[in-house]
Amino acid sequence: MAKITILGGGNWGTTLAILLNSNGHQVSLWEFRPEAAERLIREHENKEFLPGIPIPSEINISSDLPSLIRETEILLFVVPSHTLREVARQVARNPLPNTLIVSAVKGIEQKTLLRMSQIIKEERPDSKDRIVVLSGPNIAYEISREMPATTVVSSQNEESAKRIQSVFMNKRFRVYTNSDIIGVELGGALKNIIVIAAGICDGLGYGANTKGALLTRGLAEITRLGIAIGANPLTFAGLSGMGDLITTCFSPHSRNRYVGEQLGKGKKLDEILSSMVMVAEGINTTKAAYELAKKYSVEMPITEQVHQVLFENKEPKDAVSDLMLREPKAEIVL
Repeated sequence: MAKITILGGGNWGTTLAILLNSNGHQVSLWEFRPEAAERLIREHENKEFLPGIPIPSEINISSDLPSLIRETEILLFVVPSHTLREVARQVARNPLPNTLIVSAVKGIEQKTLLRMSQIIKEERPDSKDRIVVLSGPNIAYEISREMPATTVVSSQNEESAKRIQSVFMNKRFRVYTNSDIIGVELGGALKNIIVIAAGICDGLGYGANTKGALLTRGLAEITRLGIAIGANPLTFAGLSGMGDLITTCFSPHSRNRYVGEQLGKGKKLDEILSSMVMVAEGINTTKAAYELAKKYSVEMPITEQVHQVLFENKEPKDAVSDLMLREPKAEIVL
């Protein structure tokens, strides 16, 4: 049994808390809003983010960060990507010399263009070999209802990855390891851009041909950028790449797909976001990926068009037309 603290009381953080509790671990859940933490304790249910799923009474819920992470063996970050640095900075004020740190956050920091594990490493330089990334086709709605799923864990330290693999794995949640931490993180983050584009196609009423082409070419440009940054191209054919991409592009529970669908139906971004409770990570990731593509001189036409729709008021139909009418090319360039 491990002592585990999860930072983030959203749908994924709550789901992981329930899963790890079912595996027999001592689990604590940090919700930064005191009133929300009290509500979770009182109702034994996260009605805001994960309605209908009971939270076991054994899970310790609190908004007191220092007390929860004291002597914890495994610390999970499950917060929105734009808040990760600040939360990591708060954690860094506490001595955690032997704690394994897991990032279940998918995104790229806009100002620095850093991956999530790099942010944790900056804020806590002594944790390099104890950082593990968890990423995969993981829809919280399904996993919280005990539907079979898989994920990938990656670390620069093989033993750290194997430890987290054993902690998370059970008969409904299969965990694989992958040594390519760059590729695992980039696949989980960048796929959300393509998911927004897939949602736009749904909103415009396009069919399977369109979405199949979009996923294939989207994976191609994700892989191009990943290779430029130092990832193993095979990683993008795995669970944290293609697996996550396919799952999220078709899931009715994807926030990013929902944003794209509403854009395709003619709604404006501000209007869509004002109606949402949870964060659609793909919006900020689109900004960061657009800058990364320029930095590494990588062609990412789908990302460019999504960027124009999100931030330059381009009509979704025009974006699709511009993608279709690009200069003819070979599919595979060796």
